[in-house]
Amino acid sequence: MNEPAPVGTVGTPWEVIVERGKIREFARAMQSENSAYEGPDAIVPPTFLITAGQWAPPGARVDVGFDRARLLHGEQEYIFHGPLPRAGDHLTAREKVVDRFEKPGKRGGVMRFAVVATEFRTGDGELVAEARATFIETAPREKKEKSA
Repeated sequence: MNEPAPVGTVGTPWEVIVERGKIREFARAMQSENSAYEGPDAIVPPTFLITAGQWAPPGARVDVGFDRARLLHGEQEYIFHGPLPRAGDHLTAREKVVDRFEKPGKRGGVMRFAVVATEFRTGDGELVAEARATFIETAPREKKEKSA
């Protein structure tokens, strides 16, 4: 397990090119036939930005330090600051740890939480959208002692 990144930790920016074909594939995977997701001026479905993490180079994303075997994705929120991104847009994505907290687990132990915000900006630095993800590390299971 890695050392947890503290609140304020910022990752390295990476380029996100909004591709027409990827918009169409995503919309089809959602079983959407909305014509807004087709053609040369296609807009992204609101949850499309989750795919941006697939294009991040190694080491660009923040590491919240959780054990992947106990990791849950708790919540996802998208905030748009204008029109939805569309095919052909070139954005820059960058993650930041914005909150960390703990809660007692229902089965004992402590659950750890980390909230990571990803900002999406134009080449001019204009904030287009934000994605906020809450990650949860469940408490480790207690080992039962074997009886003789």
